[in-house]
This record gives sequence, structure tokens and C-alpha cells, in this order.
Amino acid sequence: MNMNRLPALWAGLGLSAALLGISFDASAALSVTTTHDSNNPARPMYTIDTNGGLVFKVRGYDNGASTQSAGDISSLVYKGVQYADQTKGTQLNSGADYLYKTTSIVGVKVELVDANGTATPASTTNGGVATGNDYIKVTLTSDGGAAGMLTHYYLVKNGQPHVYMGTYFTGEPDTLNLVRYIVRVPIAALPNGTAAGTPGGLTSDGYWPDDLRGTNAAVEASDVFGFASTDARYGQTRSKHYSNMRLKDWSYIGGTGPGVGLWIMRDNNEGNSGGPFYRSLLNQITATNNEITYIVNYGEGQTEAYRFNVLNSYTLMFTDGTPPVAPDTGWFGKLGLLGYVPPVGRGSVGVAGLSGRVPGVAYTAGFANANAQYWADVDPVDGHFTSTGMLPGTYSMTIYKNELAVDSRSVTVTANANYQLNAFALTGDPDTTPAIWRIGTWDGTPREFINGDKLTVMHPSDVRMSSWIVPDYVVGSSNAATGFAAYQWKDVNGAVKIRFTLRRGQALPYTLRIGTTTEMGGARPQVTVNGWTSAIPPATPKVSRNLTVGTYRGVNRLYTYNIPASELIVGENVLTIYPVSGTAGVKYLSPGIAYDAVDLIRTP
Repeated sequence: MNMNRLPALWAGLGLSAALLGISFDASAALSVTTTHDSNNPARPMYTIDTNGGLVFKVRGYDNGASTQSAGDISSLVYKGVQYADQTKGTQLNSGADYLYKTTSIVGVKVELVDANGTATPASTTNGGVATGNDYIKVTLTSDGGAAGMLTHYYLVKNGQPHVYMGTYFTGEPDTLNLVRYIVRVPIAALPNGTAAGTPGGLTSDGYWPDDLRGTNAAVEASDVFGFASTDARYGQTRSKHYSNMRLKDWSYIGGTGPGVGLWIMRDNNEGNSGGPFYRSLLNQITATNNEITYIVNYGEGQTEAYRFNVLNSYTLMFTDGTPPVAPDTGWFGKLGLLGYVPPVGRGSVGVAGLSGRVPGVAYTAGFANANAQYWADVDPVDGHFTSTGMLPGTYSMTIYKNELAVDSRSVTVTANANYQLNAFALTGDPDTTPAIWRIGTWDGTPREFINGDKLTVMHPSDVRMSSWIVPDYVVGSSNAATGFAAYQWKDVNGAVKIRFTLRRGQALPYTLRIGTTTEMGGARPQVTVNGWTSAIPPATPKVSRNLTVGTYRGVNRLYTYNIPASELIVGENVLTIYPVSGTAGVKYLSPGIAYDAVDLIRTP
């Protein structure tokens, strides 16, 4: 059915708008209408008309279902079409009543705010209708006691079909140990994902990697799926995890439908954790819903502690189907939002240039402390960069060659000031050390290896993957793209052999370097060279599923092994790498590692 014709059909058929979840009682102005479900004063409902074609409802009470909490958006009507799955909430986590273990109580406060910042509470007087000219502010609160408190805002600016949101918390919600906002949209209203080059975007094969429609069975856990043997797509995989994209590469997520685009536009992500290359799930398309998930923070592949006491802002936006444009949020300063810091309270850092860069390789400057994170692209010509809008404080500034840290130093940011540094040289690039041989490039990613171009959009078992088991790598004749696998698992390709030849006079002490970008199940590499066996490196944290959920991004680790000259021979030498761990696992869930590069250098 053409969803754009629904309003006319409803009128012609005399269908009940209430049954369809549509509210026509809002005024033709910025307004809040307070009603009570079943005329029960304990069941308030707030209908908000943005005066921009969008009317949405915020539930003011707990409906007794796990996905129908106080604070949910229970109806989301744009130009007469319902974009909320009304059997479930459009909500924080799995509902604001399930944030902290110690409470299910959610405070809901609705106000109209004028241009001077004066607030007027929503009221049941005047038929429950309150109108204004400027803004609407909805405040949700969940008090977890010693675990922390979370405050979430829905904000409206007169005339705009947007729901601006902000989430501020003093401690991590301890039920799911994450903070997200999920919009569940009926699939008929929003059947499509996003374009190529955006999170979960259309692939060259013409599908969305997070589109589960047509899948019939779980390949792994309950969130990676495959197709029936009778389906032409048999052997392919789909998952919400494969909607991921490096954080620095995207600014919005969403989907499209007949004449509409529904998006969530992110802020600078200063309150998240993981840095500019962090990846996690964002979207999921099912037979019933298009689920758009904005991640404030998430435990998958985390490389640092969560951040608190920051206002994380993001905006749900409707368009005619075209991509959204970042909206102005300068008016947030009038609304008394927890954690809001205006531009005048922020500072910047600039560096005049960087030498020692490799031509053609992208460099990024990352900034991090316990309170916030930022990043900036390095100019490819002279290496200068500037990071703006930063909260005051002292930061670790890290320069990344692609995704590999090659320099780190401390910088201090003060409010309303620019901290300017002179140009400096990069000295921490492993590629600058001459090598007897090198496999791959020291860049913090495994993308130059076998299957490196597919790691983030499909499961390792997918039939479109090349075999993970390959012949021995022969230095001088093999190459990284066809001869060396991006990932190695204990139970899949558990012994990787590299053959290299030394000439007379080359049987000297050497250091083998192995770089990894993440690991699973506490794995780390142990090696043998001819008859010599290395020690086992210290254990890594036992994280799971890092290598199957669309991300190679974790902690870059450099392992070094000093090989005695007496163990090397003139002629062919055989190096074998094994992932070792005390953790059990089968096939792609066995302990494993993701490679950055492997090389052999003279022992320093």
C-alpha cells in the first residue's frame, strides 16, 4: 500500500484515528496537549506538535510492558504517516524504566520555553492545550542511586520536524551496561536503508548488510543470520553488527521510504568512548521494523573507560528523503540543560604541521582524557590541523597513521582560547625501520590482507569470503593481498607458516615484530622458527566475538621476539605463528587475532 495515500483513505473509510495511533487534536501551532489514557490521572500522555509537520507523543507513565516505558515516544506522525511501532517504544535502551537495577521509576516533565528561557509547565487546563512560540523541553530522569542518575531530553524548536535529544548521566546504566536510543519504524513506512558510503549503506551487490529480511536461521548467537539452502543468497550473512562504520566517517544514520527520510544526526560524540575509529552496530532492518540505533556508548570492542557527566546530543530528523544537514543547536543554551557547555566555554588546539608522514596515507589527530574525546583530519599537504569546540582540560594528543598511533604528547585546552603548537616530526612509525622482509603495512588495520575488504560487512563464514586457510607464505613470491589472512583463529587456520631465505652473512640476531589490531578469547601469538620456540606473551583481556561482529578495531598491540642467530640458517627458514590462549572455543569463536603487519628486523 502507498503510505502517502493513507490519510485520504482513512478519511474516506471513516476509520478511527485513535485506532491507528494518529492524533489530530494538536493545534496548528507549537503546542503540548496533555491527556490521560482511559481518563486515568495516573496515565498522562503528552502530544507535541512541532508546527513543522511532525506530531509525536511522549508517554508519561509505565505501560507495564518491557518495551513500553514512561518516557518513550509512543507515536511519531509526520505528514499524517505513523513512523513509530506502537507495540514497542521509541526509547532509551530497552526503556527508561530499565536503566538502573535499583529503580524502575521515570520522571517525566514537559515544559514550553520562550526565547528568554522562561519555562511554563504543560497543564490540563484550557482543555489540556498549551501553546508557545519558541521551544518545548521534555525532561526524563532515572535515579539509580549509587549507580548514577540519567537525564534525557526531548527538545523541539518551533516549525522544525525534528526531535532534538540530549542524554546526560553521572554513572553507567547497569542493566544493559550501555546507553543507546532506538527508533523502531514500521517497515512499510521506512522500507529502505541508506545509500552507499553511509552506515549500513547499500553495497555494490545491491543489498544492505544489516537487512535481515528473508533470512531464516541464526549463524551465530541470535544476531547473525543466514538464508535457506533454496535461496539464491544461501551462504551469505546479514546482521545489525554489519551496519557499523568508523565513527569519524559518518555523521548520520537512518533510512528512507516513500517521499521521506528519517535520520538521526550525531553531535561531535565527545561523550562516547573508543576514539575516531570506533565501530559498533547502528541500524537493523527486519520484516517488521527499520530499527535506527544511536549509540551513546557500547561495550563492543571498547578500548577505554566510559565517560560520564557529558551532554550527548543527537537529533531525530525528517526530510523528503534527501540526506539531513546538521542543524543549529545554539539555542540549547536557553534551556538549562545539564552538561551543556556553550562555544564560549570551549577551546581549540592547532598544530602548524607534521613531517615524517607517508605520502598518500591519511593521518588523524585524536584527543582523549577521562571526560571527553575529539579528533581532526590532518591536512595531506603540510600536515597542519585544528581541533575546535573542545571542553577545557589536559588531553593526550595522538597522531594516527591511518589507524596506528605514531606519536603521542600532552596538550592543554582552555576556554575561549586556541592552544597553538609548532610543527613537529613523527618518529614512531614502525615502517621507517628497515626490514629484512615485511608482510602488510603498519597502519593499524588488517585491510590489506585476505578478506580485509569484507571484515566489517559479513561473517567470516560467509561464502563471499576467500578461504582463511592458505598455503605457506613465501617471502619474495607471495603477497599480502592473496597470501596472508587478515584473521587467524586457533580452530580455523591455527598455524600460519612464513618461509624466508637468508644468504651467507645474514644469519644474525633478528627481531620478529607482529602487530595485531584486536584479539578474541585472550589470544596472543606464539612463534617457532626452525627448532626454536618463543615464550608465550602475557595474556590479553578475554573479550569475545570481536572478530565476527564487523570490527577489527581494538587495542593495537606490538609483539616482539628476539630470535638468536644460532637458530637461523643460511637457506630457507620456517616461521610458524600460533594463536595461544587458555580459553576454549570452536571455529570462528575460538581464540583469534587480527593482523596489522609482520616483519623481521635487525635486533636493535
